[in-house]
Amino acid sequence: MRTLNSLRQLPLRQLRDLTILITLLLLIALLNAAAQAQTAPPQAPRAQMPAETPVTSALQPLARDSELYCAGYIEQNPGYGGLSLVGGAQEQERSTYAFGDFVYINAGSQAGVKVGQEFTVVRPRGQFQSDLSAKKGSLGVFTQEIGRLRVTDVKGAVSIAQVVHSCDQMLLGDLLKPAEVRSTTPSRGEGGTFYQFADSSGKQHGHIVLARDAREMVSLNQIVYVDLGTEDNVRAGDRLTIFRKTGKGRIVDFPEEITPSASGGFQSWVFKGGKFSNKSQRVKDTKSDPFGPPIETPEIKRTRPEMPRKVVGELVIINVQGRAATAIITRAGQEIHTGDEVEIQ
Repeated sequence: MRTLNSLRQLPLRQLRDLTILITLLLLIALLNAAAQAQTAPPQAPRAQMPAETPVTSALQPLARDSELYCAGYIEQNPGYGGLSLVGGAQEQERSTYAFGDFVYINAGSQAGVKVGQEFTVVRPRGQFQSDLSAKKGSLGVFTQEIGRLRVTDVKGAVSIAQVVHSCDQMLLGDLLKPAEVRSTTPSRGEGGTFYQFADSSGKQHGHIVLARDAREMVSLNQIVYVDLGTEDNVRAGDRLTIFRKTGKGRIVDFPEEITPSASGGFQSWVFKGGKFSNKSQRVKDTKSDPFGPPIETPEIKRTRPEMPRKVVGELVIINVQGRAATAIITRAGQEIHTGDEVEIQ
């Protein structure tokens, strides 16, 4: 009421000026609101998510080039034709060669070498035989694959080639073979369910006798060699189960039990809590005293029925030779090592 009375007491001119000022302020506020409404971006309607969104993933190749063409193999009857790497464009500064380097081959137009021809560089390491295999004698020549060359210029008795794929450092004396295109392998994700206690298929079985880079314990995506080849009707793309017999493959083994069955030192002199061990096995004869002989682990394993085998992984064959094959580990339930058995699924 006091505010209204104050306004009534103002002179007419001041009251008119105040009314104009209030009107201008309201007009400015309305213009600002309209401008903001025009410049604000329109909001898109919210899309309704489906109840279930299927998740798809592209299947990846089972083996990459570094595995297909750098894995090496155990070859039963090697043949090289006398071609080898005998020099390099920068041999005064280096003794090894890799991707992009130019090297010299000991054959030219007189031997039928042509520009654009490709060769695989290999390094035979000698005959290989293994006590892990049931096969007698040599499985073949263990051969490393070092890379691939493409001929860029041909002379009479020498050709110039460039390293177009490098698996390892090339050395003078490495041998050459005509490059081959290896068939693509199945994609990852194919195959049955991995089951630790799967029964035997009854098909051919052998052993992992060697692994690339001299590894003795391998895992997923690593290269191994098995003692199954064309003589065993093995083909590239075959899937093999990796397994070991129950009780095999222990890293540490003890000839006897560590903890005694009972000891007077297990109890105190005052409270007599008991002489029994909390860690040892039962006594053989329940009528004996606590110091009687316990049943031991080797005896249990020696007299038990046949145990289920233990499946530890899966591999796929990527290259087959006469008595052996190269494979890649595609599934691993635990560590896998040389000597583990394999069986065609």
